[in-house]
Amino acid sequence: MLIVEDEPSFVDALTVGLSREGFRVESAPDGVEGLARFRASVPDIVLLDVMLPRLSGIDVCREIRKESSVPIIMVTARSEEIDTVVGLEVGADDYVSKPYRLRELVARMRAVLRRGTGAEDVSDERTDDIVFVDGNLELDVDRHEVTLDGNAVGVPLKEFELLALFLENAGNVLTRSTLIDRVWGHDYVGDTKTLDVHVKRLRGRIEEKPSEPRRIVTVRGLGYKFVPSGD
Repeated sequence: MLIVEDEPSFVDALTVGLSREGFRVESAPDGVEGLARFRASVPDIVLLDVMLPRLSGIDVCREIRKESSVPIIMVTARSEEIDTVVGLEVGADDYVSKPYRLRELVARMRAVLRRGTGAEDVSDERTDDIVFVDGNLELDVDRHEVTLDGNAVGVPLKEFELLALFLENAGNVLTRSTLIDRVWGHDYVGDTKTLDVHVKRLRGRIEEKPSEPRRIVTVRGLGYKFVPSGD
């Protein structure tokens, strides 16, 4: 894993704790070096502080997402809620707020790593080798491809898993807990803000008017539902 963090004491403590958990840890003290280390080492997961010298964590996340779907966990201070939302919107998979317990961090890391980063791990056995089609929208599970009006749409891993789950259960209400369990895992320890931001990003990719969604609709008090074309 790669830790991009400018507080040496924080990095030292994490390196010791995560090494004991079986992770091989590399670190970088600022955003520019963090991006260079990422490209050189190709880590399996990135722990990325929001506030970094030279290049912010938000910008680093944005650059990584242009070339990789590797899991990214953002680290924020308690008062940086707006940075949390922005980080999720530019492609982070999850976030933790300082201070946090090592056990909580490891649980979140294992949750985002559990299904891996390969396209073959996107969904469970029921959706292997399946192509979902809904009007002008098509999702190929095996190829990890989404097309809209025949044009390829770049969809990061977690959004792809959400869309596959929505299409598999088109017309049915999926509760928030079901979505989180199926996509992030039953051991996920974060709040539901992560789900909401990923749904918002997904709407921005497939809805004609994301502010007035017709495909992925909110069912108040329950969760979300994918409405098939023509319904």
